[in-house]
Amino acid sequence: MNDNIRNFCIIAHIDHGKSTLADRLIELTKNDNQTVIDQSLDSMDLERERGITIKAKAIRLFYKANNLTTFQINLIDTPGHVDFSYEVSRSLSACEGALLIVDATQGIQAQTVANVYKAIDQNLTLIPVINKIDLDVARPQEIAKELQATFGFTQDEILMVSAKNGKGIPLLLETIVNKIPPPIADKEKKLRALIFDSKYDPYKGVVAFVRIVDGTLTNNSRILMMSNNIESDIIELGILT
Repeated sequence: MNDNIRNFCIIAHIDHGKSTLADRLIELTKNDNQTVIDQSLDSMDLERERGITIKAKAIRLFYKANNLTTFQINLIDTPGHVDFSYEVSRSLSACEGALLIVDATQGIQAQTVANVYKAIDQNLTLIPVINKIDLDVARPQEIAKELQATFGFTQDEILMVSAKNGKGIPLLLETIVNKIPPPIADKEKKLRALIFDSKYDPYKGVVAFVRIVDGTLTNNSRILMMSNNIESDIIELGILT
């Protein structure tokens, strides 16, 4: 059943706290035997060195809501740097919702606006989040007014959090499962899928991260890449973790 699945991404201007927020979401939904490493979705050496996200990263989490329903939430962390905007566009295509993160000290920036319009073009449900409210120079109420004036959000829609200390994150998780709609797919139709990321594994070869739109995918399936009209075989299939 898709009713308890939520696909969403995190979009923001560079250094507004996307990857740190992702770490806190992982921390609150982790199993007892899991350990959270800061910037856990930034796996490339260059990402950790520069402190930015370059490639879109996906992870599957499980969250028990206040109504005791367990939801599978698939999170995609996206780049904030303008040089990697194509990664953002691909990630948005794989989601039904997006968290719009705005720094409480800096407010709306150029990439904030660009990301919002990309999400609107994809008909995504947007959840505005003001981050870094723990800082002494934070201006959350002022930034909230900016969001209302620029994008038309209401005061009640805007959440205020600190990804650093976890304040407001439980309410954010509840908002994600209550506001973002589940994916809609028809398993009886022919396979349609979107490759939103890929990597090369020296032992397994090319590993693609895929969002299935319609149909089903199984081991040994033969697929057609629409971009270059090349056929390929699925050697191994798994669910992202």
